[in-house]
Amino acid sequence: MGVITSPAEFDFAIRMNEPPDLFELRLDRLVRVIDRLENKISRLRAPLVITARHPIEGGTNRLSPSERHNLLARFLSRARYIDVELRSAPVFVSLFRLARRQNVRRIISVHHLKSTPSPSRLRAQARAAKTYGADFFKVATRTDTPAQLTRLLDFAAAQDVDIAVSAMGIGKLGAASRVLLACCGSALVYVSLGRSDIEGQMSLDQLRAFGTASRG
Repeated sequence: MGVITSPAEFDFAIRMNEPPDLFELRLDRLVRVIDRLENKISRLRAPLVITARHPIEGGTNRLSPSERHNLLARFLSRARYIDVELRSAPVFVSLFRLARRQNVRRIISVHHLKSTPSPSRLRAQARAAKTYGADFFKVATRTDTPAQLTRLLDFAAAQDVDIAVSAMGIGKLGAASRVLLACCGSALVYVSLGRSDIEGQMSLDQLRAFGTASRG
């Protein structure tokens, strides 16, 4: 999945001859230019994931819950998936219901930007996501140390939660985590379309190069 965070990335995504399977629109990062980009969304040649990230979990522009809700509702009809953080799920229940009626699949996510919790805590969060009707549980955690990476891998490998899991690391071992987790069957793999400001996030070109090398 290619993540679009700026007008330049949006325009690049439109021009791509070989787009990824999905594009994620980071509406919180695009909010100041979204009126200008809205009419061009139909030119993106891959289905969309929409998200407006909570400020505590990496969101920008200090959007309030109502501002985030309105952004997501505005673009719901354009989306294949909607991504909302677990902490926001109780506030956005009505939006989940609307998404279900419109056949938009639901991703519920958590972003542990400073640590990697124990596998048992991550399992509890995955189960909580399931209770809100999530089709996917997305988890991103800090992986600066081998111990943190091991905890994330242990959670992803356990396969003892009844929900599809997309797991990834950020930080010093973030790139390694994404390769390992992709090989382990992470449901969704997130990549940048150019240079990323997220430490450890691979680019689409890097992921494709890795896939070519591994097949060889």
